[in-house]
Amino acid sequence: MNSKVLKERNMGKGSGEAEGRKGEGSFENWHAISYEEVMSKLRSREAGLSEAEAYNRLEKYGENKLEEKKKSVILMLLGQLNSFFVYLLIIAAVIAYFMNHLVDFSVIIAVIMINTGIGFFQNYKAERAIAELKKMLVQKTKVIRENKLIEVDAGKVVPGDVLFLEEGDKIVADARLVLGNNLQVNEAILTGESLPVDKDARTLGLDVKLIERKNILYSGTTIVRGNCKAVVFSTGMSTEMGKIASLVQDVKETRPPLLEKIDSFGRKLGIIVLLTSLLVVLIGLALGLEKVNLFLTAISLAVAAVPEGLPAVITICLAFSVSRMRKQNGLVKTLPAAETLGRVTVICADKTGTLTREEMLVTSLFYDNILVDFNKAANMKSKTLDMLMKINCLCSNARIEKLDKGIKYVGDPTEKALLKAAIAYGFDKKQITDENKRMKEITFSSKRKMMSVIRECNGECKGMRNYVKGAPDVIIKKCKYELRYGTEALLSERRRKELFDMYEKMAVSGLRVLGFAYKNIENLNIDEEHAEQDLVFVGWQGLLDPPRPEIKIAIEICKRANISVKMITGDSLLTAMAVAHRISLFGESIEGDKLEKMSDSELSSRVGNIVVFARVTPEQKLRVVNILRGKGEIVAVTGDGVNDAPALKNADIGVAMGVRGSDVARETADIILLDDNFATIVTAVKEGRRAYDNIKKFIKFMLATNFGEMGIVLVGMIARLPLPLLPLQILWINLVSDSLPALSLSAEPADENVMQKTPNHQNNILKGIMPFILISTFFAILVTMVSFLIYLKNIDEARTAALTTVVLFEALIIFTCKSDRRLRMRDIFSNKFLVLSVLAAIVLQFVLVYSPLGSLFGVVPLKALDWLIIVPLSFSGLVIFEVWKFVKEKKKGQEK
Repeated sequence: MNSKVLKERNMGKGSGEAEGRKGEGSFENWHAISYEEVMSKLRSREAGLSEAEAYNRLEKYGENKLEEKKKSVILMLLGQLNSFFVYLLIIAAVIAYFMNHLVDFSVIIAVIMINTGIGFFQNYKAERAIAELKKMLVQKTKVIRENKLIEVDAGKVVPGDVLFLEEGDKIVADARLVLGNNLQVNEAILTGESLPVDKDARTLGLDVKLIERKNILYSGTTIVRGNCKAVVFSTGMSTEMGKIASLVQDVKETRPPLLEKIDSFGRKLGIIVLLTSLLVVLIGLALGLEKVNLFLTAISLAVAAVPEGLPAVITICLAFSVSRMRKQNGLVKTLPAAETLGRVTVICADKTGTLTREEMLVTSLFYDNILVDFNKAANMKSKTLDMLMKINCLCSNARIEKLDKGIKYVGDPTEKALLKAAIAYGFDKKQITDENKRMKEITFSSKRKMMSVIRECNGECKGMRNYVKGAPDVIIKKCKYELRYGTEALLSERRRKELFDMYEKMAVSGLRVLGFAYKNIENLNIDEEHAEQDLVFVGWQGLLDPPRPEIKIAIEICKRANISVKMITGDSLLTAMAVAHRISLFGESIEGDKLEKMSDSELSSRVGNIVVFARVTPEQKLRVVNILRGKGEIVAVTGDGVNDAPALKNADIGVAMGVRGSDVARETADIILLDDNFATIVTAVKEGRRAYDNIKKFIKFMLATNFGEMGIVLVGMIARLPLPLLPLQILWINLVSDSLPALSLSAEPADENVMQKTPNHQNNILKGIMPFILISTFFAILVTMVSFLIYLKNIDEARTAALTTVVLFEALIIFTCKSDRRLRMRDIFSNKFLVLSVLAAIVLQFVLVYSPLGSLFGVVPLKALDWLIIVPLSFSGLVIFEVWKFVKEKKKGQEK
C-alpha cells in the first residue's frame, strides 16, 4: 500500500478514549508525539489498564473486530428467485393453473421450490462454513493489565491497552511502540512487501509518510523478530485494516455472468415462445380450427417450450461442482461463483504467500570462487563451505522447537532459512552452539546492516571468534582477507571488485544476497568497531521466497486452458521477475510508478502482454482488474491480504486464502482456498467448466426438442393437416423426455479436452450450439411428420405413431448431446443416471401405449410391425449427428 493511499486516510481517527469513534474528536499524528504524550492522550500507563477500565472501554468502543454485513435469511431466500427465467416459470405456472392443467402447474411450482431450496441451502451452508472457519481462527494476544501480563481474546483489546509482543505474534490492533528490541515486522498482508520492516520506538517528524512510520504497528501484521511493548490507539474499523475494509463496502458487487446470461436467454426465449404461440393461434383461426382446442394447443406449446428444468439443472450442476470443490479444499460461497471460475480468462495472482511460500530459502552459494546451487552443495564438502554453514548456526537467534510431530523453526524468516540450510548440510544446531558458547552479540540494525556474535573458539583458534553476516556492500568493505580452499589470503582491491561483481550478478537474478565473514579475537575487551574490522570473507548466500512446488504445473495447465496468469505484487520488480521466470511466467513487466503515468487507453492496449505488475498499490490493482474487465475478460483475483480486498470484490471472481488470508479477504472473496494451494484453483476451473458445459448440453437438448415439438404443430397446421399432437400429448412429451433424461445431463463427467478449450466469456450462451438445435429441429419435424403421414388414414394411430416417434427420437438424440466428439461405447455408460432415465422414458412410453392410461391421452396400441417403421425413424437423428461428427473429425485430422 503506497504512501499516497495511506496519507489520504487518517491513522487513528476516532481512536483512544479522548479520541473516540463516537465523535469526541480525532488525532492522527501518533508517530510525532512522545511516549508520555501518547499515554496521556489515551489515559493509559505502563502498568496497563485496570480490568474495570478495559470493560468500560469495551462497552464504549465495541469489540476489536471488523464489521460485517449480516445477510438476512429472508433476503438470501428471495435472492434465489431474482431471475427472469424464474419469473417466466411463475407466469407459465399461473397460466397452467387457470387452464386447469394442474399437473403442469404442480411440476413447475415444484421445480421452482426445489431450485430455490437447493440454492438457498448451498449459500447458507457456505456462510456457516465461513463462520466456523472464523471461530477456528480466533486470535489471542498478550496485554499488560494492572501490572500483570495476561492473555486475552483479540476482540477484547481496547484503546489504551499495552501489548507485549514477541516473534511470531500477530498484531491485533494499531499501536504506538513504547519499547522495541531488535524488532522486525512482516507487513506483507497490508503492503504486499515480502521482506520484514525494521521498527523502533523513536519519535518521528510530523511529515513522515504513513508507510514509513517505524514506530507504528499495524493490525494484521506479524512480529518476525525481537519483542516489544506497544500501546493501542485504534481498534476494529478504526485500524488501517478496518479502513480498507470500509473501502471494500463502497465497491459495487458484480453480478455473476452466468446469471446475466440466463436472464438474457430467458427474456429472448420468452419472446420467442409468446410469438410462436400467438402465431399458432393466428394460423389456427385463419384455418377455422376449433377455438378451445386451438387455445389449449397454444398454451401447451408455450408450457412445453419453456424448459422449466433449466433452473434446477443449473442449481444441480453447480451444487455438484461446489461439493467436488469442497472435497478439494475449495470453499465456494455462492453457486454461480463455481461456474464463473470455469469461464475465467485471466487470473491476477498475488505473489507473496499465493504464488510463493512466504518463507525464505537459501538457493545459491558462492565460496571458493564458485557459484553453486544449494541442493548440490551437500556433495561438495570443503573447509570454506563448512565455515559458511557454521556461521549460519552461530551468528543467529533462530531456534528449533520440538513438536509432537517433527520440529518447528522459530525466528526471523531470513535466519530460519539460513539455519535450515545449515541443518540440511549436516550441522547439529544444539551441538555446535553448545561447543561454541555465546559470549556477546552485536545486534543487527538498519543503520549498521550487519550482525555479529562472538563465541568461544572451541580449540579452533586462540581466544574467541566473531561470526558475522550482513549486507554485501557493508561486509565486503570490512573484509581484509578471504577464506579460499580453507586458507586465509589477503584480499586485493581487484579481488574485492570481483567479489562485489558476483554479488551483483546474484542480486540481478532476484536473490536476496547476504555476506558472511569471521574474525579471530583474543578477548572480549575489544570494542565493537574493532571486532568488525579486518574480517575474513567466507562467501555469499542467495535467498529467495520460493514458488510453491505445485505452481509451475498449475500455470502450465492454465496456459493450455487459454487462461492468462498475471502476477500483481507490492514487491520489487527484480524479485517478482525472478519468481515469474521460475514458474515459467514470461512476458512484459511494469512497476507501479510507470503504471500510474499510463492512461487507461494505453494500459488497455498493453495489459494483455504484461504478466508482472510490481510495486503496485491497491488502487492500481483495482484499476488493472477494471481495465481487463472492460476488455471483455472474465477476471479472477487471488489474494490473502487486506490490501487485496477491493480488487477481490470488484473482480468477476475473488479467490482468497483460507489459512493465511485476512478476515477482510475471506469475507470479500467468492471462493476460499482452505489449503492456500494455488493448484486448487485449477481443479475449481475444471469443475466450473464441467458445470458450464453440462448446462449448455441441457440447453442444447431442451431447445432442440422443444423447438421440434413447436415445429411439428406449425408444419401440420400450415399443411392444413389435423393436429399431429394433441395438447395433452405435448405435455406428455414434456413430462417424459424433458424431465429426468434432461436433468441427468447435470451429472455428465467432464470432457477429456475440457481444459484445452478457449473459455466462453461472451454474452451469448447459445454460442456453438445453434447449428445442432436447428438441424435437430429439422429432423425431428421430418421423421415425426413422416410417421404421422404413414398412418394418417386413422388419426388416432397417426398421432400415436407421431408421439412415440418424438419420444424415442428425443430419448436417443440426448446421447449425441453428451459431447462434440464421436460417441464411443464407454461414453454411453459414463453417466448411469442418463442411461437409467432414458430407459425409464422408453418404458413409460410403452406403458402409455399398451395400458388404459393411453385412452386419456388419445393414444391407441401399436402393432408389432409399426415398430419396424418407428424405431428406424427414431434412430435417424442419432445416426446423422454421429456421422456428421465422424466427418468433421476425419477432416480435422487430414488438416493436421
